[in-house]
Amino acid sequence: MDTWLLSRMQELRDLQGLIGLATWDQETYLPAKAGPARAHQLSTLQGLHHERLVDPRLGEALARAASQDLTGDARAMVRVLSREREREVRVPSDLVKALAEAQSKALHAWREARKERRFALFQPALQRLLELRREQADAYGHGGERYDALLEGHEPGMRVERLTPVLSALREHLIPMVGKLVGARRPVARLFDGRRYDKDAQWAFTLRLLQDIGFDLEAGRQDVSIHPFTGGTHPLDVRLTTHVDETSPLSAIFSTIHEAGHGLYEQGFSPAHYRTPLASAPSMGLHESQSRLWENIVGRSRPFWEHYFPALRAAFPEALAAVDLDDFHLAVNEVSPSLIRIESDEVTYNLHIALRYELELLLVRDELPLADLPAAWNARMEKYLGVTPPDDTRGVLQDIHWAWGELGYFPTYSLGNLYAASLYRAAERALPDLAGHLRRGELLPLRDWLRTHIHSQGFRLPAEELVRGVTGHGLTDTDFLAYLKSKYGALYGVSL
Repeated sequence: MDTWLLSRMQELRDLQGLIGLATWDQETYLPAKAGPARAHQLSTLQGLHHERLVDPRLGEALARAASQDLTGDARAMVRVLSREREREVRVPSDLVKALAEAQSKALHAWREARKERRFALFQPALQRLLELRREQADAYGHGGERYDALLEGHEPGMRVERLTPVLSALREHLIPMVGKLVGARRPVARLFDGRRYDKDAQWAFTLRLLQDIGFDLEAGRQDVSIHPFTGGTHPLDVRLTTHVDETSPLSAIFSTIHEAGHGLYEQGFSPAHYRTPLASAPSMGLHESQSRLWENIVGRSRPFWEHYFPALRAAFPEALAAVDLDDFHLAVNEVSPSLIRIESDEVTYNLHIALRYELELLLVRDELPLADLPAAWNARMEKYLGVTPPDDTRGVLQDIHWAWGELGYFPTYSLGNLYAASLYRAAERALPDLAGHLRRGELLPLRDWLRTHIHSQGFRLPAEELVRGVTGHGLTDTDFLAYLKSKYGALYGVSL
């Protein structure tokens, strides 16, 4: 590979890093009046990245490299960057800048709408983003399904034709499962009613978890945001955020574990891939598998809390002194249809994703008037989960993704759950004493196994191909449903 091509790859990664840093800052420390300025800055940075990516000289260099007898990582780098460039070369630079500016304005409108609990305040900004995303999908090209073009940016190779049956089948399995579990509900101790959990003590506990899980706090940091997320600039500069709620420590604990799963992936790329296209996950579904694996399969398991519950009780002695491990474990695994996706249990969670996916598909197809979105949201919440949001903030405005214009992203959460269950099952085969490690608070053996088989591989292979090589099979709901049936059938004393 010639030096100019490698230099351009590195420059593109550097620009992406700066965009990531500016976006992270926008959600954490940006002054209230600085929103318009940041919108212009992000528009400029994304415009520069787009110009360099679609530069004809880069196309020529990639074509030359593809004609050479490249092997290994060099060949993968050319393949990944060529795919990215082929998509973006079809998008006019003015559309790229318009999207960046619309995203920043939408974020501001979304925050204001949440404060007022009124979707109508966000509707014009979302309408603009929808129009631009449809235009972008048409520019990318598709076979008649615009959503495919947007989905490709998050889950390469996935199509509506394949995705809809997967999510529909999962939904149809889960609705009766939720019904059985709710009908057999065991009394769950109300551990968090009316009690206060000191924010500083919560923060200290989350930092301990980050260190134990193997997140390098000298190559990253954690801060607070409304909606937890992972960002940053480089594998040596990974930014996590969490959400702290004084009425319950669970929000911070599970947000931290979830984002740590993403952060471990970002920190786990091979140093040989830094500043190249391979220092990235091959799909957001695979990226999400890491956060869901750590948050749910590990973080809500009994072995994990056999080790950490005494420490949590020591951190909040007044609130938790009389609480035993059995009550706590059941409380963190309570199955109860709820309004908020990020606070939902792992059985009902995918029903939230099915709802969002179905609505996104209608919006992108222009088959649902935007003014009708809150009502459509509420109707599906009632149908799938049996609950109705009392206001737009706890309904259609709860997620930040549409304010970012991230259409096509939500399905990756469900794909992540499916991949997570399959990967964890493979880890159990490779690490026969995995439960014992968790009971002793030894989280690094699992981290290291994932680093070897998933993180360090970067974008060498497509996501499903990588998973198939590790687990012996591709995307399936078999392992996930077996995991839910085993765990929750035992917890609730029912046959699922």
